[in-house]
Amino acid sequence: MDASSDAAAGGASSFSDQTIGLTLALSSSLFIGSSFVIKKRGLRRAGATGVRAGSGGFSYLLEPLWWLGLATMALGEVANFAAYAFAPAILVTPLGAISIIISAVLAHYLLSEKLNVFGVVGCLLCIAGSLAIVLHAPPERPIASVLQMWGLATQPMFLLYACCALGATLHLIWVVPPEVAASNMLVYIAICSIVGSLSVMSCKAVGIALKLTLEGDNQLVYPQTFCFAAVVVAAVVTQMNYLNRALDLFNTALVAPIYYVMFTSLTVTASLVMMRQRQTAAQLLTEASGFVTIVCGTFLLHTTKDVEVPSGTFMQLLTRGGGGGGSSNGVAALGLSSTRLAAAAAEGGDGLELGVAPPPKAAQRRGASQR
Repeated sequence: MDASSDAAAGGASSFSDQTIGLTLALSSSLFIGSSFVIKKRGLRRAGATGVRAGSGGFSYLLEPLWWLGLATMALGEVANFAAYAFAPAILVTPLGAISIIISAVLAHYLLSEKLNVFGVVGCLLCIAGSLAIVLHAPPERPIASVLQMWGLATQPMFLLYACCALGATLHLIWVVPPEVAASNMLVYIAICSIVGSLSVMSCKAVGIALKLTLEGDNQLVYPQTFCFAAVVVAAVVTQMNYLNRALDLFNTALVAPIYYVMFTSLTVTASLVMMRQRQTAAQLLTEASGFVTIVCGTFLLHTTKDVEVPSGTFMQLLTRGGGGGGSSNGVAALGLSSTRLAAAAAEGGDGLELGVAPPPKAAQRRGASQR
């Protein structure tokens, strides 16, 4: 009787802890997703009166709205950090994808950054690919002390990964020309993601140290604890700087999902290298499929971000795209003719707007005669 009651109590406690962890993870996604939009509004206000963050300025430090966004992001990160103490990472990490949806929806209404239907599909592909990688990654080994974490962090394979990550980060910061970085969001996002993959391991070590210390096993007597804390601080400062630049220069609805995808992928890679988990062939194939899905979603986001796609036209494409009639195919439904596409390609033009009817043939002939 006592054994069964203890087991029931243990199950109730486990269920309660998991519920708390999932609640914290959902709260974290809400705060982080909102922080992207709040910080972007603060960056816009600061850029109107001073040097923009995308140009290397720091006038946003005087903008209260930016600090509100930073505080919101900090709350989200604290909630996410605490969630790992109550629920397994396999349940907490995928919920970070919710912040992408929150950020995209808020940016659509509050920042007038329109996300077309292809962008929505791209976001869903990115989320699906990331979830496939995270959900099929092997579980981490239990860590009982900071010294054990330090031993894993100083093994040759992870040191090689850390050196490659630092080398890539320094290359992106000091070698890539500023004008290239200002025109390609992947530069700034890659810096944040690479540094973030290293900070996650340090955050785990700091979290273990705090948890064990509160349980009576003081981990603050080890200098390794403060080394991990220093890495966390340096990584957060770096991520904050370059994430601000990405948000200031590029569409929030694009920055959020791409940052999530790259950060999640690199974090899983760093965890696999550091924890040395063995994987089955099914896990490897599933993770490879998830990576391909991420690439497809990212490609779709990039190639269609400036294309105007009216929802009515898109629905017409879906409903009439499979019809047998020659004029009711997908291209005709979008209002584009093969003649116009060929002419645009021959002239080297780009940026065709979907849903815009082609000019009449008479006008085309007049234009040709004038040429």
